[in-house]
Amino acid sequence: MTYWTINVVFLLPAAVAAVAAFIRISQRSPLSGKLWSFHLRAVGQSAALLLVLTAVFDNAMIAAGLFGYNPEKISGAMIGLAPLEDFAYPVGALLLLPAMWIGLAKKPGRTTTLQEGPHD
Repeated sequence: MTYWTINVVFLLPAAVAAVAAFIRISQRSPLSGKLWSFHLRAVGQSAALLLVLTAVFDNAMIAAGLFGYNPEKISGAMIGLAPLEDFAYPVGALLLLPAMWIGLAKKPGRTTTLQEGPHD
């Protein structure tokens, strides 16, 4: 079993959850073009930051000998010392966490904010 096989097991449900959340929020309230642009820009910036941090810290941890990968189980595509497969986990988080936020919202069109508290 390769790391990509393991990644598919986690990425596929995360992608399904993200699509379901997108459909749910689209049906709930159609967003204007400016708002969609804002959301897409925020997701893109979050993705870029998370992937850069993953590259920096995974390379540092691999170089320090904290962990390694079986060369027979990776694709061979590397970003520094980190195999490309290692970046699937942050991508899964980028898909799953917003989907969970949308899916767990109590009322359609409303999410709990820090100012409101959980019981307002």
